[in-house]
Amino acid sequence: MPADQLTLDPAIPVRLARARVGVFATFFIVGFGMASWLVSIPAVQQRTGISHGTLGLLLLVLGLGGVIGMQVVGFVIQRLGSKIVTAAALSLYVIGVNLPVHASGAIGLGLALLMFGFANGAVDVAMNDQAVIVERDYGRPIMSAFHAFWSVGGAAGALLGAATQVAGLSVTVAVLISSALVAIGGLVFVRLLLPADRASTSGPNTGVHQSAEPTKLSTAVRRRVIGFGVLAFLLFLAEGVANDWSALHAIEHLGLPAATAALAYATFAVSMTVGRLTVDRIAGRFGPAFVVRYGSLTAAAGLLLVMLSPAFAVTLIGWAIFGVGLSGVVPQIFTAAGNVSSTNQSILLSRVVGAGYVGHLAGPALVGAVGGWIGLNLAFGLPLVFCLVAVVLAPIVTLRTERTGSTTSPAHA
Repeated sequence: MPADQLTLDPAIPVRLARARVGVFATFFIVGFGMASWLVSIPAVQQRTGISHGTLGLLLLVLGLGGVIGMQVVGFVIQRLGSKIVTAAALSLYVIGVNLPVHASGAIGLGLALLMFGFANGAVDVAMNDQAVIVERDYGRPIMSAFHAFWSVGGAAGALLGAATQVAGLSVTVAVLISSALVAIGGLVFVRLLLPADRASTSGPNTGVHQSAEPTKLSTAVRRRVIGFGVLAFLLFLAEGVANDWSALHAIEHLGLPAATAALAYATFAVSMTVGRLTVDRIAGRFGPAFVVRYGSLTAAAGLLLVMLSPAFAVTLIGWAIFGVGLSGVVPQIFTAAGNVSSTNQSILLSRVVGAGYVGHLAGPALVGAVGGWIGLNLAFGLPLVFCLVAVVLAPIVTLRTERTGSTTSPAHA
């Protein structure tokens, strides 16, 4: 058994199993709510009368709000626990997702997106913090499956958004319906999460204690956290490139119509979801460093295939390989960040998640700028190199706690 592998315990208490369901549901409803905003963007742009350029800048405001929310909420979770904070952040999220569709101009939209971004960043860190605790108590890797449910929720939200458009409902009514479903889901499932007093001790063998007061970090831990942040930034950047540029690349590189080119992103998204539903077993058998190392290498190979592809079928295979490769790496980083310090889990996790979020925002803009200089196809070489850097950095996600300095192999009794 690899040293960095989480141990499997067959005795899973009912309370912990219910908390796992609660985390799955939370990821699902947050993805569902985000989709309601994404499918509303064209209508919001038309309502406010802003240009594409202005919309792009305002979407950066959304990202700024997210980064601020992530950093603030880490300290709040440290004191109150992620169950309470998840409930509060979801409440803000339900309100926040409705604000942009009521904006009537650029300034109003910017303020709405800042508030929605803050709520989204807060709930993102809170639910990941709870996921780290539940996974650690559960005794085996389950983080990737949590993230898969965010994608499944996003797909469900997009389908509902499309259905409301076909039904002729206004965008304000459509988002209100979606957010009401998110609120109902929150009321039903957040109560299943582990409270602060239960989450403060995450299994008798972990040596992990979540204190309300952060403590000073050792130099070694600081370096590891920086490494986690770099990994998150690079790999979220690569993922963001697929989200924003995969369809346009198919149009420019292969001369395809837009409707056909859209299959490139769909292939990537489906492969990411399928990969996240299956990669936990690989992490459980071979360890998180194995997943990051070979997942990043697989992603690099897939992106190289996309760049060299002479036909769309080959391009789709490349995006599928890229998605499968990336699918499990970020959850391993979040797990490692949440376990690196015995007393600073929430704060450190918020910093690593924030670094990844910045990469997700910066990636499309960076590749777009480079693509304007050397062409989009060659610009894909940048995220390819970043994936190779992640291969080199992969060993740092081996699970160790600050207190013991040794590999963590938690088991729940």
